[in-house]
Amino acid sequence: RMMGYNLTDADDEDLTWFRNRNIGFVFQFHHLLPDFTALENVMFPYSAREGRETSAGRARAGDLLERVGLAHRIHQKATRLSGGEKQRVAIARALMNEPALILADEPTGNLDRSNADQVLDLLAEINGGVESTFLISTHDPQIAARCGRQMTVVDGLVAPS
Repeated sequence: RMMGYNLTDADDEDLTWFRNRNIGFVFQFHHLLPDFTALENVMFPYSAREGRETSAGRARAGDLLERVGLAHRIHQKATRLSGGEKQRVAIARALMNEPALILADEPTGNLDRSNADQVLDLLAEINGGVESTFLISTHDPQIAARCGRQMTVVDGLVAPS
Protein backbone atom coordinates (compact mmCIF):
# COMPACT_ATOMS: atom_id res chain seq x y z
CA ARG A 1 0.00 0.00 0.00
CA MET A 2 1.13 3.51 -0.76
CA MET A 3 -0.76 6.62 0.29
CA GLY A 4 -3.87 4.53 0.90
CA TYR A 5 -3.79 2.77 -2.48
CA ASN A 6 -3.25 -0.94 -2.95
CA LEU A 7 -0.81 -0.95 -5.85
CA THR A 8 -0.02 -4.66 -5.74
CA ASP A 9 -3.09 -5.64 -7.73
CA ALA A 10 -3.33 -2.46 -9.81
CA ASP A 11 -3.33 -2.76 -13.60
CA ASP A 12 -1.30 -0.50 -15.91
CA GLU A 13 -4.09 2.06 -16.23
CA ASP A 14 -4.47 2.35 -12.45
CA LEU A 15 -0.72 2.62 -11.94
CA THR A 16 -0.51 5.36 -14.58
CA TRP A 17 -3.35 7.22 -12.88
CA PHE A 18 -1.63 6.88 -9.49
CA ARG A 19 1.76 8.06 -10.79
CA ASN A 20 0.27 11.06 -12.59
CA ARG A 21 -1.50 12.27 -9.46
CA ASN A 22 0.97 11.36 -6.75
CA ILE A 23 4.52 11.18 -8.08
CA GLY A 24 6.67 13.75 -9.86
CA PHE A 25 9.81 12.66 -11.70
CA VAL A 26 13.10 14.50 -12.31
CA PHE A 27 15.45 12.48 -14.50
CA GLN A 28 19.18 12.88 -15.03
CA PHE A 29 18.57 13.52 -18.74
CA HIS A 30 15.43 15.64 -18.09
CA HIS A 31 13.45 13.96 -20.91
CA LEU A 32 11.79 17.11 -22.20
CA LEU A 33 9.76 16.95 -25.38
CA PRO A 34 12.07 18.75 -27.87
CA ASP A 35 9.37 20.32 -30.04
CA PHE A 36 7.53 21.71 -27.02
CA THR A 37 8.24 25.02 -25.35
CA ALA A 38 9.28 25.22 -21.71
CA LEU A 39 5.68 26.09 -20.84
CA GLU A 40 4.24 23.17 -22.82
CA ASN A 41 6.69 20.72 -21.22
CA VAL A 42 5.71 21.87 -17.73
CA MET A 43 1.99 21.76 -18.56
CA PHE A 44 2.17 18.26 -20.02
CA PRO A 45 1.44 16.15 -16.87
CA TYR A 46 -1.48 18.39 -15.96
CA SER A 47 -2.88 18.35 -19.50
CA ALA A 48 -2.56 14.55 -19.55
CA ARG A 49 -4.45 14.34 -16.26
CA GLU A 50 -7.20 16.71 -17.39
CA GLY A 51 -7.38 15.36 -20.94
CA ARG A 52 -6.76 18.84 -22.38
CA GLU A 53 -4.96 22.11 -21.81
CA THR A 54 -6.68 24.49 -19.42
CA SER A 55 -6.15 28.13 -18.49
CA ALA A 56 -5.55 27.00 -14.88
CA GLY A 57 -2.85 24.59 -16.06
CA ARG A 58 -1.22 27.25 -18.23
CA ALA A 59 -1.22 29.72 -15.31
CA ARG A 60 0.26 27.17 -12.89
CA ALA A 61 2.97 26.18 -15.38
CA GLY A 62 3.86 29.85 -15.87
CA ASP A 63 4.05 30.36 -12.11
CA LEU A 64 6.29 27.32 -11.71
CA LEU A 65 8.62 28.50 -14.48
CA GLU A 66 8.84 31.86 -12.77
CA ARG A 67 9.62 30.11 -9.48
CA VAL A 68 12.52 28.21 -11.06
CA GLY A 69 13.85 31.42 -12.61
CA LEU A 70 12.78 30.80 -16.19
CA ALA A 71 9.93 33.26 -16.77
CA HIS A 72 12.04 34.85 -19.53
CA ARG A 73 12.41 31.47 -21.33
CA ILE A 74 8.77 30.38 -21.12
CA HIS A 75 8.21 30.28 -24.90
CA GLN A 76 11.58 28.80 -25.87
CA LYS A 77 11.63 25.35 -27.40
CA ALA A 78 13.38 22.78 -25.22
CA THR A 79 16.14 22.42 -27.83
CA ARG A 80 17.08 26.09 -27.27
CA LEU A 81 17.58 25.75 -23.50
CA SER A 82 20.88 25.13 -21.73
CA GLY A 83 21.38 21.98 -19.66
CA GLY A 84 20.73 23.82 -16.41
CA GLU A 85 17.60 25.44 -17.84
CA LYS A 86 16.31 22.08 -19.07
CA GLN A 87 16.77 20.61 -15.62
CA ARG A 88 14.88 23.51 -14.03
CA VAL A 89 12.04 22.95 -16.53
CA ALA A 90 12.06 19.28 -15.51
CA ILE A 91 11.78 20.29 -11.84
CA ALA A 92 8.84 22.58 -12.62
CA ARG A 93 7.21 19.74 -14.59
CA ALA A 94 7.66 17.38 -11.63
CA LEU A 95 5.84 19.88 -9.40
CA MET A 96 3.00 20.56 -11.83
CA ASN A 97 0.45 18.16 -10.34
CA GLU A 98 1.47 18.92 -6.73
CA PRO A 99 2.62 15.35 -6.07
CA ALA A 100 3.16 13.92 -2.61
CA LEU A 101 6.43 12.32 -3.75
CA ILE A 102 9.09 13.62 -6.12
CA LEU A 103 11.65 11.09 -7.34
CA ALA A 104 14.87 12.67 -8.57
CA ASP A 105 17.32 10.31 -10.24
CA GLU A 106 20.77 11.92 -10.37
CA PRO A 107 19.14 15.32 -10.99
CA THR A 108 22.51 17.06 -11.33
CA GLY A 109 24.40 14.26 -13.07
CA ASN A 110 24.57 16.12 -16.40
CA LEU A 111 25.39 19.54 -14.99
CA ASP A 112 28.59 21.37 -14.16
CA ARG A 113 29.15 22.14 -10.46
CA SER A 114 27.77 25.69 -10.67
CA ASN A 115 24.50 24.60 -12.32
CA ALA A 116 24.33 21.57 -10.03
CA ASP A 117 24.55 23.83 -6.99
CA GLN A 118 21.79 26.06 -8.38
CA VAL A 119 19.53 23.05 -8.98
CA LEU A 120 20.21 21.69 -5.48
CA ASP A 121 19.51 25.09 -3.94
CA LEU A 122 16.25 25.18 -5.85
CA LEU A 123 15.26 21.66 -4.72
CA ALA A 124 16.00 22.59 -1.10
CA GLU A 125 13.97 25.79 -1.39
CA ILE A 126 11.03 24.00 -3.00
CA ASN A 127 11.17 21.16 -0.48
CA GLY A 128 10.89 23.68 2.33
CA GLY A 129 7.80 25.28 0.83
CA VAL A 130 5.65 22.39 -0.42
CA GLU A 131 4.08 19.33 1.08
CA SER A 132 6.11 16.97 -1.08
CA THR A 133 8.74 14.47 -0.10
CA PHE A 134 11.85 14.40 -2.27
CA LEU A 135 13.71 11.15 -2.82
CA ILE A 136 17.01 11.90 -4.54
CA SER A 137 19.25 9.12 -5.79
CA THR A 138 22.90 10.04 -6.28
CA HIS A 139 26.40 8.65 -6.31
CA ASP A 140 27.84 12.06 -5.42
CA PRO A 141 28.73 12.37 -1.70
CA GLN A 142 28.59 16.20 -1.94
CA ILE A 143 24.99 16.03 -3.07
CA ALA A 144 24.06 13.44 -0.46
CA ALA A 145 25.61 15.62 2.24
CA ARG A 146 23.17 18.43 1.35
CA CYS A 147 20.15 16.22 2.00
CA GLY A 148 18.39 16.11 5.36
CA ARG A 149 18.63 12.35 5.56
CA GLN A 150 20.84 9.86 3.76
CA MET A 151 20.32 6.17 3.18
CA THR A 152 22.89 3.97 1.53
CA VAL A 153 21.85 1.10 -0.72
CA VAL A 154 24.32 -1.76 -1.17
CA ASP A 155 23.50 -4.69 -3.44
CA GLY A 156 19.87 -3.62 -3.54
CA LEU A 157 19.44 -3.45 0.24
CA VAL A 158 19.38 -0.46 2.57
CA ALA A 159 22.64 -0.59 4.54
CA PRO A 160 22.55 -0.02 8.30
CA SER A 161 23.43 3.54 9.31
